[in-house]
Amino acid sequence: MDPGRSRSALPDRRIEDYALIGDTQTAALVSTDGSIDWLCFPRFDSPACFAALLGTDDNGHWRLRPRDADAKASRHYRGSTLVLETEWSTPTGSVRVLDFMPPRDEAPDVVRIVEGVSGTVSMRSELRLRFDYGHVVPWVRQVDGQIVAIAGPDAVSLRSDVHQYGRDFATYADFELKAGDQAWFVLTWHPSHHPVPTAIDALGSLEPTETYWSEWIGRGKVPEETSDEVTRSLLTLKALTYSPSGGMVAAPTTSLPEALGGERNWDYRFCWLRDATMTLSALIRSGFTEEAQAWRNWLLRAIAGSPADLQIMYGVTGQRRLPEFEAGWLPGFGGSSPVRIGNAAAEQLQLDVFGEVMDVLALARETQIGPSDDAWSVQRSLMRHLSEVWEGPDEGIWEVRGGRQHFTYSKVMAWVAFDRAARAVERYGMGGPAKQWRATADEIHRQVCEEAYDSKRNTFTQAYGSKALDAAVLLIPQVGFLPAKDPRVVGTVEAIQRELTVDGFVRRYLTEHVDDGLQDDEGAFLICSFWLADSLAMIGRIGEARRLYEKLVALRNDVGLLAEEYDPASKRMLGNFPQAFSHLGLVNTAFHLNETEHTPLRPSAY
Repeated sequence: MDPGRSRSALPDRRIEDYALIGDTQTAALVSTDGSIDWLCFPRFDSPACFAALLGTDDNGHWRLRPRDADAKASRHYRGSTLVLETEWSTPTGSVRVLDFMPPRDEAPDVVRIVEGVSGTVSMRSELRLRFDYGHVVPWVRQVDGQIVAIAGPDAVSLRSDVHQYGRDFATYADFELKAGDQAWFVLTWHPSHHPVPTAIDALGSLEPTETYWSEWIGRGKVPEETSDEVTRSLLTLKALTYSPSGGMVAAPTTSLPEALGGERNWDYRFCWLRDATMTLSALIRSGFTEEAQAWRNWLLRAIAGSPADLQIMYGVTGQRRLPEFEAGWLPGFGGSSPVRIGNAAAEQLQLDVFGEVMDVLALARETQIGPSDDAWSVQRSLMRHLSEVWEGPDEGIWEVRGGRQHFTYSKVMAWVAFDRAARAVERYGMGGPAKQWRATADEIHRQVCEEAYDSKRNTFTQAYGSKALDAAVLLIPQVGFLPAKDPRVVGTVEAIQRELTVDGFVRRYLTEHVDDGLQDDEGAFLICSFWLADSLAMIGRIGEARRLYEKLVALRNDVGLLAEEYDPASKRMLGNFPQAFSHLGLVNTAFHLNETEHTPLRPSAY
């Protein structure tokens, strides 16, 4: 951060003030002030050309709103789409702004349409392009009636039916709209060594974009009593899917802080194997078999090769190298630094990913997606490697940077891997040493129950011999390690409620009890809170589970989006946004509650 700039001088942005638009290859965040403050072109993981989200307007943004500073805005998505509609009211009239990204053809586009609703409104568009995460001021010129900005490999063109002019390294348009008038803008990216792409019809692209989203969600099946929140979450998950490969990014942003002013700032524009089981479960339950198939295919391509080289995360097309560096020219969201690009956690050893991969491929085999000979060949290789390494320590699910331990969740998921491998042979006739795998699963089970269970507090702990708690152990009944009604499971749920919740929301662990290599604190993790709701339902406390679910749903912002974390004290969202993990948790908990409330409780399926 610039030592001459205090945190108080930075814009007072709130994570929950943003809405998402996207084309299933990249995404943009639009503020309640009508400003696009984050956009990476042409992919989720590309350098941002608008990075004001992590700094100031000088780091790149595109604001489109009435010139009246006191204009009032309200917004919503148009039906079950990703078309954002913002209504602006002023003393002289009102306008409607439509923001969206059409399904991609030749190039990525951002379309903004302004419609006069009543009276007369003076509008302003302010475009400030800054390539390479707000670092590079482009060369801007007019070419064939449009503005073209170029720097290095990137070029962006701006077309509009209103006059554009340049001032102070920005492009402006000032115009008035009366009732019934329209104005439009189209921002298009292309490689700087290519010609400007063929122009799209801004007004004509609206209907196809709405049709794309409404037809997609229409293929699914959603519980009627949770249709609004589940539908919006599924649309968000679709928007976070890189359609050319089928991989889903954890979030479209980097370095939105887990504590305001702190250093827990990470790049989430990558695909985690850990998300695989929940993603596939949510897609299958919701009727999106084609997307589930694409996700499995992405997974198989990403993990192909030596099992010793298995990573916890990959790029959107399966790339392995995700080097991490700090963008020192960006002060960070609310002064939260450093801003990190890339993610060094990709190099960590996290044994749980073996279990997640085996579990998701077992789920695929046992559902309408069906078996895959290629998948089983990969799985056998993974099991050979896991047989050699499962007894060692790792960095664990939360990617701590404070040293390896024998994390309970990692061992439970190693058990899942061996259990699913043995079951594939026992139930489905796949080839493999089922007796050996079953014996190893039994040994891990015995070890976890002895080494990771605190009998005095009646709870499983974060690691062998540790007294610290970890919300990840809430998944023990969900993966079938123990039945939900087992007293140790019930005790663990109650211990986490006692020791890890704040105002009912669940923290991953207590930072004062766990050396994770960082200094500051963090908020409550929303996915962990959904896990608690699932666990409460599974142990028979269905009313309590439903109340927690509804409390979590109420945290969504005005357009139905959730970040990674929530701070009950300040009542603000924290972490990258919108977060796939949080929306996956919402979808799966909604289905879980629907199934539990409408059918008698059954013992664990495993």
